[in-house]
Parts: sequence; structure tokens; C-alpha cells
Amino acid sequence: MVNKRELTEDGLEKNFATNTLGVYVLTTALIPVLEKEHDPRVITVSSGGMLVQKLNTDDLQSERTAFDGTMVYAQNKRQQVVLTERWARAHPAIHFSCMHPGWVDTPGVRSSMPGFHARLGARLRSEAQGADTVLWLALAPTAAVQPSGRFFQDRKPVPTHLPLARTWSSPAEEEKLIEILEELAQRFK
Repeated sequence: MVNKRELTEDGLEKNFATNTLGVYVLTTALIPVLEKEHDPRVITVSSGGMLVQKLNTDDLQSERTAFDGTMVYAQNKRQQVVLTERWARAHPAIHFSCMHPGWVDTPGVRSSMPGFHARLGARLRSEAQGADTVLWLALAPTAAVQPSGRFFQDRKPVPTHLPLARTWSSPAEEEKLIEILEELAQRFK
């Protein structure tokens, strides 16, 4: 997570380029290969932080609003969840899932969210605990029988929206995200 607005050498906002566009470019490039494989799975490591965000396609690169790295990260993670759900519907031969590792004591959390890290301290998960669900999704036969496109935490599917949070997006908003990503991705294909 980048806490101040930075651009990549391609002129893209760094969080968006890494967490959304990069995931989109890599995954869409792999889909034709994965569709030919036995038991193909795509797991995106998202974050429960996305629960506070509604999909916003009007300012994907944080150009028009005050930059808040935590909220930009959460928005990117919401975008990943939307992409996962759409890929699951479009490509039923591939098992897609995304997951929240829990709040993990990592160097990234320590440096990007020092106040949060200090407050939670010993209650943060170890790196091994954070990796448990992603490994289960990648390797366990029981994970492959879960419905594709779901969001997981602690090896269980969990809701992608909080009650009354108004974070649902319309099919038109989701399609707009795909159109923008596809246009931006053209320069990397």
C-alpha cells in the first residue's frame, strides 16, 4: 500500500497499477492457458478493507480526490472482488476465488499502517496464519468444490458486503470497470 500518490514509469497511480490493472492484465493473459488445464484455480489475495468501499469507476487513479492510501487500497481490493466474481461467471472451467488473509503482522502492514499495527500488536496474525486460506484455496480438493467467484476468510466463504453499507455495484458500473481496464491493458499486451 502506497500512502502518497505515486505514479509508475507508465504514468499510472501505483496502487491501482499493482492491485487492479496488474491483476487484470495477468489474469486475462492466463485465462486461455488455464482453460486447457485440469483443476485450474485463480486466487486473488484481497482484503476485508474492501467491505467499506463501493465500486467507484469515476476516479480509478485518484486524480480528482484527496489521496488516502488506505481508502485507495480498499477500493482496489473491492475492484479485485468484482473482477473475481465476473471472471467466475464468464469462465466456468476455471475456479476463481479471492480471500482476506486477516490482519497479518507483515512488513507491509508495519510500514504502511504504523498506527494500526501499534494498536493491534499481538492480536495480528502470523504470516503462516495469513497464508493458510490462500494455500487451502490453491491446493485442497475441498476448496475446489466451493462455488467459484466467492470471497473467503478462514477457509469459509464470507459476504462481500456489510449489511446496510450500500456497497453494491450495478452491472453497468462493473462493465465500466472492465471497459476502462481493457483500454488501459492494451498498452501491455
